Amino acid sequence: MTDSTLIAAFRRPSAADLPTPYVELDEIRLMSNLRGMQARADASGVTLRPHIKTHKSLAIARRQLDLGAVGVTASKPEEALVFVEAGVPSLTLAYPIVRRERIDRLVASAKARGTELLLIAAHETGVDAIAAAAAAHGVRLGVFLKIDVGLGRVGVKPQDPAALVLSEGIDRHPHLAFAGLLSHAGHAYGSKSAEELANIASAEAGDLLELAGRLRQAGIDVPRISVGATPTCLGAPIPEGITEIRPGNYAFLDRTALRLGIATPDDISLSVVATVVAHNDNHFIVDAGSKSLSSDLGAHGSGGSGFGIAVCADDYAQASWEVERLSEEHGFVRFADAPPAVGSRVRIFPNHSCAVVAQFDNVTLRQSDGRAVAFRVDARGRQT
Repeated sequence: MTDSTLIAAFRRPSAADLPTPYVELDEIRLMSNLRGMQARADASGVTLRPHIKTHKSLAIARRQLDLGAVGVTASKPEEALVFVEAGVPSLTLAYPIVRRERIDRLVASAKARGTELLLIAAHETGVDAIAAAAAAHGVRLGVFLKIDVGLGRVGVKPQDPAALVLSEGIDRHPHLAFAGLLSHAGHAYGSKSAEELANIASAEAGDLLELAGRLRQAGIDVPRISVGATPTCLGAPIPEGITEIRPGNYAFLDRTALRLGIATPDDISLSVVATVVAHNDNHFIVDAGSKSLSSDLGAHGSGGSGFGIAVCADDYAQASWEVERLSEEHGFVRFADAPPAVGSRVRIFPNHSCAVVAQFDNVTLRQSDGRAVAFRVDARGRQT
């Protein structure tokens, strides 16, 4: 980048005087992002159930709930357990369960606390595993049918006859309740234009609504139609007929959001503060490598070149650089003219904020009054 106005949009107050590398959250931008998505949901008449895999933080989840979120979405059972035990009112586990024992602790905890627990299934094995857990704990669990709308990861194709068969099996089971249809248009992260992104959101809604119509004709109530991806929720209108959105990355945003055109540099609330530790002929070296920035090119492998955009963290010099390559503990940042001094600090805006937070026990919230407060990444390492 060379445009001074664009570079200035990455500027933040001087970084807190803490050992580097560390993750810093800008409270003003974080809250603006949280309020903005809640306002989009409210204006569209849908509920917001944010995905906490982005931040894994009880403190941030509480802010989302206070603003109006109906509950949260989680990935793995142990990750979900942290939030159930903290008292969230409702949680969707948006990951396929194929063995009953994987959710025994989670179901027991939700039952003890009166938490609404919703799960997903896309195969008979999953339905049977969830039903066995529900029967063992004497509860009735809500189950979404997971629909593959184009990502090609997990889910039943909308036109697959199995969609009706699985839905009927869930609906008729004494220990299960059919929660509706759930999808994730993660392929939107690979969009090359605003038009392509909008088309993906529209096609997703069309597939879900068409299937919902067929299920209702078969006598199956479809109480929820839930979609979730920050690009489609921010970069396109929320289609009529959708009842719930589950974005996660919107809280922080990142370089991928910039590439997609759904955010400006001034919207990004997360950065990694690193120290310049060396120079060579082409690069200056910082103390943030793949163990801090991750080697992710963007969600679902999307992205362009490099691993982040770096700017000065302690002054307002009109310069920016690209993190060109990484080793585990070092970042190689290419420079053309003069590099920042050894011992100075840079602020790096990474490709994928979710992958960055997952590598730290704590993040630093830079409050609006300038104070730095540590936030625990409560569900870090909960991979099972």
